[in-house]
Amino acid sequence: MMTIQTSRFGGIEVDDQRFLSFPKGLLGFPDDKEYALIQTGEDSAFYWMQAVHRPELAFVVCDPRLFVADYRVTIKAEDLAQIGLADTTGSQVFVVVNKVDDMLTGNLQGPLVINIATRVGRQLVLSDKRYSTRHPLMRLPSSQQAAVSKSA
Repeated sequence: MMTIQTSRFGGIEVDDQRFLSFPKGLLGFPDDKEYALIQTGEDSAFYWMQAVHRPELAFVVCDPRLFVADYRVTIKAEDLAQIGLADTTGSQVFVVVNKVDDMLTGNLQGPLVINIATRVGRQLVLSDKRYSTRHPLMRLPSSQQAAVSKSA
């Protein structure tokens, strides 16, 4: 276990198995390479991906297939090799989630592909025009709209 500082939750303990490494960083954040995956609730489909060394930097992420059943990511062999995989069998895909008005959207053009065994990941940029950076995932119930941060 390791304690990390967050701007949303203060200091929290994170299990060693919940740390992710992005050797090339994320789009717009090339210097932030280490993140902790924090579950928001036992039955929640959403996670906080908290930067380990920047308390103010965190993203909400989810498995896009929970909302877009036919979502498929074509991953080039060289992208798989960079995270230590020969095929997609040992991978997990997440997308960054944003709140736009009363809708949660997912960046389906910039998925995060993670090697489950090593927890090394890479953000891809897809050219597939079926997907957008603001793909609607779900509408928020009106009672929860005020509770979800604009940065979510």
